[in-house]
Parts: sequence; C-alpha cells; structure tokens
Amino acid sequence: MTKDGRDLSRRRLLLGGAALGAGALLTACTSNEAAPQTAQTMGANEGNPNSSPGQRVVIGFSAPAADHGWMAAIINNARAQAAAYSDVELKVVEAGADAAAQRAGVDTLIAEKPNVLVMLPHDGAELTASGVKAMQAGIPVINLDRAFNQALAYRTLIKGDNYGMGVSAGNYVIAQMRAKGVTSPVIAEIAGIDSLPLTQERSAGFRDTLTAAGLQIANRRAAEFTADSGQREAANLLQALPKIDALWNHDDDQGIGVLAAISQANRSELIMIGGAGSKAAIEAIQADSGVLKATVTYSPSMASSAISLARLIGQNKGMGDLVELQVPKEITLASETITKENASNYISLGF
Repeated sequence: MTKDGRDLSRRRLLLGGAALGAGALLTACTSNEAAPQTAQTMGANEGNPNSSPGQRVVIGFSAPAADHGWMAAIINNARAQAAAYSDVELKVVEAGADAAAQRAGVDTLIAEKPNVLVMLPHDGAELTASGVKAMQAGIPVINLDRAFNQALAYRTLIKGDNYGMGVSAGNYVIAQMRAKGVTSPVIAEIAGIDSLPLTQERSAGFRDTLTAAGLQIANRRAAEFTADSGQREAANLLQALPKIDALWNHDDDQGIGVLAAISQANRSELIMIGGAGSKAAIEAIQADSGVLKATVTYSPSMASSAISLARLIGQNKGMGDLVELQVPKEITLASETITKENASNYISLGF
C-alpha cells in the first residue's frame, strides 16, 4: 500500500468512515496505529452525573452488632453516607450475635426486595449462601470487608488490604530496626480472631515481609479484637519474652488492652505498631509519649464507599473517574502507615 493509501485508511478509521465495514473495522482496531476513541479516554469525565440526584435506590444493610469501635464506625458511616443522598433509602436489619442470626435477618431483607444489598458478614464463608440467594433473587450484593468464598455471592467486593496491613507493619519494623542498628530483633505479634481469613492474611503479610528481610517472629498470640482479650494475650506474651524489640498488634481497639498490659508490666524497651487507625491510636502516636509509634490503616470509611457503590449500581452508573460504564467487581483499599510525621493528615479519618 502506498503512503497515500495508508493515510486514507487511517483517516477512515479515526473518523468512523462508512467505507469501513464491521469486519474491516475489527481488523483495523488491532493495529498499533489506531488511536483510542474519545470515550475510552475522557468519557467518564464528560458531564459526570453521579453527584446529581437520580433514580431512587433502596439499599438493604446488614453488619454485626456495634460492640467494637471499628464496627460501630462501619454502621455509623453507612447511615451517614446514605443520609447524604436524597435519592437513597437505607433499610438496616440487625445482624444478631452469630452467622445464623444474620442469615435470618438477611432473609427478611431479601423478602423486602431492596434494589441493592450491602452486607458485612459475621463470617464470609458461613454467609456465602445468603449472598448467592440475594443475587439469584436479582438483588446485587455489595460484600463489605469479610469476603464470601464464592464470587457468585456478590456483585462487588470492597475490603481493606489485610495482607497489605501485615506488609506495612513489617516494613515499618524492618526500617526501625535498621535505623536502630538492631540486627537480630525480637519481634512479637498479637493477632485477632485466628479463624477469620482476614486475620490469617494479616499474619501472612507480616510474616512474609519479615522473612524476606531475614527476620522472624519470636512469639505470636491470637486475641479476639477486644480490649480484654488484648490485655490477656499481651500479658502472656510479655511473660514469655523478657525482651521485645517490636510488637505488632492487629487492631487498635484490641490495642487498648495491649497497651494496658505493657504499662502494668513496666515494659518500655519495645516499639509497638497498631492496626486500623483509631482516633485514640493516632492521638497517642502524635503525642509520642509511649511505646505506640505507628498504626497501619484499615479504615471503616469503606462502609461509606460501599453505600456509594450500591447507589451507583442501583442507578446503573459507573464510577465517575473510571472510563468503564459499570462499577468494578472488586475494590481493595490500600493500607497506609501512620506515624508521628504524618498523623495530622489522618486524624480526621480516625474512628
């Protein structure tokens, strides 16, 4: 083909000329010379209507009882975000004390036929069938935080990066030990509920990061995401290790008890890293008057985002800054490290 012929073909492709049939267009689109269409680069930003009131959306919501600061923030954030939209109605059903009770509550929600269902399950595996049931009833499910074990159980999964929490905590420990010149540090870990995949993922990220740096965990205890269990397991860990260089505690609410045990044992030789980013933890890090030097984020703001995603799905809209026409299937939030140096940036997000 001559140069003039190539130029003509290129103009026809870019202008959508009628001379190109469907088959020819498909072939032409494989060329490295083809320029992206406007919709592929700017479509999501052109007259984005997401912030304007639209079709009314009824969102069902189910999460475990607010017996924990992080979980209370999840529920409060969901309610507040729904209230911020004039076109959203939120129907909250009590999840009860266990998976069976939550299953019954979700059945009630499904019978009311909301447009979208947001569910943070007591246990992802045990509530998977409820997610599948809702999806089969034509109700898109936003799986929040604790993941179902089948992709058929949800339209969209939004969660924190549990493995990334461990990675962030591990990297902070490594950097601090190197800065202090400690070559063989004694590192400890107080996890959350060991039966939950999220706890297992957090521990795996921490362990893998330390192992890659030639370090290891000297002692690990599992608590129950409560201050009482944190204090109990921390007391046992402190007795087992007469010297500790660094301790990662998975959860800042649990960390209240961990810090109490450290204080009671009069131990100040260690640095402690928390998890999730509570307001109390961030303030303690800012004050820099104790062993708590950092926390890695797992923000309950994800509940607010879940409500926004549910609204978009209910209105058949995509995310404003993405080119694609639909909300993504999975969203994992990054885990960031909060230290004295950047705490002021995060204090407004503390729960």
